[in-house]
Amino acid sequence: MERLHVLGTGYAFATRCYNTCFAIENDGGLLLVDAGGGNGILRQMEDAGLDFGRVHDFFITHAHPDHLNGAVWVLRKIMTMMKQGKFDGELHIYCHRTIREGLTVIANLMLQKKFLVFLGERVLFHDIEDGMAAKLNGYDVTFFDIRSTKLLQFGFTTTLHSGRKLTCLGDEPYNPACEGYVAGSDWLLCEAFCLLAHADVFKPYEKNHSTVADAAKLAAQMNNPHLVLWHTEDRHYAQRKALYTAEAREHYDGDLYVPDDLDVIELA
Repeated sequence: MERLHVLGTGYAFATRCYNTCFAIENDGGLLLVDAGGGNGILRQMEDAGLDFGRVHDFFITHAHPDHLNGAVWVLRKIMTMMKQGKFDGELHIYCHRTIREGLTVIANLMLQKKFLVFLGERVLFHDIEDGMAAKLNGYDVTFFDIRSTKLLQFGFTTTLHSGRKLTCLGDEPYNPACEGYVAGSDWLLCEAFCLLAHADVFKPYEKNHSTVADAAKLAAQMNNPHLVLWHTEDRHYAQRKALYTAEAREHYDGDLYVPDDLDVIELA
């Protein structure tokens, strides 16, 4: 069993859905990737039927608040469970050194001392760098710098237990320097801020984001048979699946997903 739990699909200012974050589930547990912008991560995990007690590996892609702020609530939740004897083992957090430093400061400002005793004892940070490999939730993961022009950000690639390659490209456009990770991936997780048809309204390129057409063309060029689109504007949330699918199909004929929050994708 390998599943992708879509905990959120929206961009930073989304109010009709949660910020983009997800969990990959296998028989060993849950790999959590980002946590959205606040304590909504607690509700999303609850509504998804996912137990924080199964999260032992947590990857934070970058320090934008819609990805990082929810991490404080993940810490508080898991530290509370540790204090209550309801969490076995350790929580391993993988992120860049600057995120580790910032999150440690925030935790010391906001969390009670009875929880902070677990920092460095059972809540362990692992500083990542471009090209670094690590074992997360039973997967051999390689982190890579996506070459963001706004803020240092990492994606990752791994081989699933099924033998298929999955690559998360983060929330900015593809950079050719990442071709070795993206090309031939069976699963590509890719941002698509808005339709190309709506680019004049949402101005994705000014925000250093992609359109649906851009992401679809990339997946076709890179021979990615499965494509997941998210990190979108939310003005069209109710119609998003139909609208985005229609534009993507003009450029891509593979297995396409435009998920809503809390959708579950079988990683077959």
